[in-house]
Amino acid sequence: MKIDSISNGIVLDHITAGKALQVYDDLELRKLDCSVAILQNVKSNKMGKKDILKIDKEYDINLDVLGYIDPNITVSVIKDGQTIEKKKLALPKKLVNIKKCKNPRCITSTEQGIPHMFKLTDEENRVYRCVYCEADK
Repeated sequence: MKIDSISNGIVLDHITAGKALQVYDDLELRKLDCSVAILQNVKSNKMGKKDILKIDKEYDINLDVLGYIDPNITVSVIKDGQTIEKKKLALPKKLVNIKKCKNPRCITSTEQGIPHMFKLTDEENRVYRCVYCEADK
């Protein structure tokens, strides 16, 4: 299989195998008016298998969404066929409007206009808690 390189855009590499569609959905890439290539279960010496996303357009990626899904993703910015920047991710300390609180009694569930905010409380186990009601994400 051959997927052409892109001239200007973004490559999301080192995505844990099976998570590319979650990245696609959470970043709402279906709304873009450009080519988006999703490669799944690509052989990787380092990871065994990985997923890759290629976006054929300059696009402001929400790094918090990516870091939350998979902090090992590498974001490469491509201009004129060359990689001009590589970004490494980390687990975000705070999530704002990325996920919703599951607690039906949380103020975010009962009041409109209040942002859904979670704070990282356990980095090793990737546990986030709602800042309003302390429920787990």
